[in-house]
Amino acid sequence: MAKPMTKTQLVAALADEMGSDKKTAGGALDAIVSIITREVSGGGAVTLPGVGKIYCRERPERMVRNPATGEQIKKDADKVVKMTIAKALKDSVNG
Repeated sequence: MAKPMTKTQLVAALADEMGSDKKTAGGALDAIVSIITREVSGGGAVTLPGVGKIYCRERPERMVRNPATGEQIKKDADKVVKMTIAKALKDSVNG
């Protein structure tokens, strides 16, 4: 498996794709991350065309097992961020 792209590499690739400097590309990336964070943490969802949909899902209260002791404990309800990958991206990866 290949190593994941770092933020520095992503900003450099984004700057190259946009035909701008790294500072502008870094600002654009930070703005996108900020918008996604604000929207998803507020209970909404964000669709990135061609990539997928990022959303928040609530999980109910449930029983879980401590792997060290085997003890059953009750875990409170919580929220988890999920992402559904777009069909176009799945198809391009699979051939």
